[in-house]
Amino acid sequence: MRLLLAGGGTGGHLFPAVALAQLLLEQDEQAAVLFVGTKRGLEQRLLPKLSLPLATVDMVGVVGRGWRGKLEMVPKLFKSLGQAKKILTRFKPDLVIGVGGYASVPVLLAAKMAGIPYLIHEQNVVPGLSNKLLGKWAQLVCLTYDDKCRNFDPAKTVVTGNPLRRGLDAAVTTLPDPGKLLIFGGSRGARAINQAVVKMLPLLATWGEKPEIIHQTGDDEFQQVRQAYIDAGFDPQQVVPFIDDMVSAYGAASLVVCRAGATSLAELTACGKAAILVPFPFAAGDHQTANAKVLAACGAAIMLPQDKLTAEQLAASVKQLWADRQELEQMADQGRQLGVTDAAAKVLNEGRRILGVPTVEGA
Repeated sequence: MRLLLAGGGTGGHLFPAVALAQLLLEQDEQAAVLFVGTKRGLEQRLLPKLSLPLATVDMVGVVGRGWRGKLEMVPKLFKSLGQAKKILTRFKPDLVIGVGGYASVPVLLAAKMAGIPYLIHEQNVVPGLSNKLLGKWAQLVCLTYDDKCRNFDPAKTVVTGNPLRRGLDAAVTTLPDPGKLLIFGGSRGARAINQAVVKMLPLLATWGEKPEIIHQTGDDEFQQVRQAYIDAGFDPQQVVPFIDDMVSAYGAASLVVCRAGATSLAELTACGKAAILVPFPFAAGDHQTANAKVLAACGAAIMLPQDKLTAEQLAASVKQLWADRQELEQMADQGRQLGVTDAAAKVLNEGRRILGVPTVEGA
């Protein structure tokens, strides 16, 4: 199979696509993959490290733009559509999979115009604008969560779960004792979480046994947060701009503080980790809040809205859970019941069914 993966921008869109590409290449020595994203997205930095090929289109997002900005975007759409057509002509994919993000728009439109079949993977409870629009012409829409609001044609949807990064399907799910407090805000970090944690550090310093921390800050605030750790008497080596080895990070964690992006939640549940979720309130359609409510409703996580995120509230929540290992275990167990570890295999087999080729047994 020649598979083109369209979209990216953030880890939430990109990591599932990486999982699909890596599994396909493992399953089929004759397979070929190509990513299409932008030069501004995470894909530009991450994919070369993974030796995965990337082509780019000059596309920008529409969300948050006023009418003038939307008008200015029209020429870019036509330009990127032309670029996407050339990429499809050169690569000649059998199938295109859109994983969301504005870079997927011209590629999926070009695929439709060229008669190339495509499916969409939607990670969130509330679908993004790109997927919602382009799902109308998709052969299939693969979902992480059941589409209770009928955003897509029910005849064209299947629940597969969210593809996991390599190694997370076999990550250690036991709770370490005492373990570490893992903090991250997505691939780019989260300013609100970083600032709350910085203010929380003096409170943690008063504990008899303060937790060991792994804190991913993103590039922009790395130096500032690292200095705050030094000032509060914490080891600054606990602070990193980006965690490459998330398998080890999850394995070492007893409790996680993070955003509520769908990919993060898929990883949390697969690894069986209790979490304090701080949804990004300005995400399109407030989809992170909807995602977080799914875990909170079954007792796998605590949801802490950003407008209630203070150092005192965060410290109190961390302290309460950190002192109650039984509660952490119960939350982890509830999360594992939601976890799906074979989502990548399911999505690839759905693609094979579209193409009318044999599926891979056991997937």
